[in-house]
Amino acid sequence: MRKDAMRNRERLLHAARRLFADQGLDVPLEEIARAAGVSIGTLYNRFPTREALVEAVFEDRVAAVTALAEQSLAMNDAWEGFVTFLTSVCELQAADHGYNDLAARTAPVGEDRGYGLMGELLERAQRSGQLRPDVSLADMAFVVWGVAATVRATRGSAPGAWRRHLALTLDGLRAVAAHPLPVPPMSIPQTRAAMRDC
Repeated sequence: MRKDAMRNRERLLHAARRLFADQGLDVPLEEIARAAGVSIGTLYNRFPTREALVEAVFEDRVAAVTALAEQSLAMNDAWEGFVTFLTSVCELQAADHGYNDLAARTAPVGEDRGYGLMGELLERAQRSGQLRPDVSLADMAFVVWGVAATVRATRGSAPGAWRRHLALTLDGLRAVAAHPLPVPPMSIPQTRAAMRDC
């Protein structure tokens, strides 16, 4: 890639990162191009779709979540590892409006390493007897969606409210608090369909 093309790409990524963090993933692409000081055609030359731009902007966050999952799996206490991971991911959501949107639209039904590690965290906490045995990985979408909605709703008025929301949710996930659930968990296709409708 030529130097000017690389410079334009970096300017676009920088502008998109800033605008996504402030406004969320639905910011107009024209606004990103304008903030980067390039034409919309240049944006599309570098990133043919919004999804390609989002993927490039949040590549480091996806890697960070994978690293968090690995660190959490290395913790001695399975429940603490599970809680540490969820809390850390929610902290990333609270700090960045764009990442909050991305988490709500993609987690946890991907097929990447982070998805697999999240499954390991869940199963490990269940084997320890601390996480209720009827929780599925698809159920974790409810945690992410719920926290994402709380982050959005309280961002200006009570930015730390998501921590209370998460703590209440975690108490409900403990095995000692378990009661029979009224319906089975959603399947992965149902979860993906629900995310498309968000």
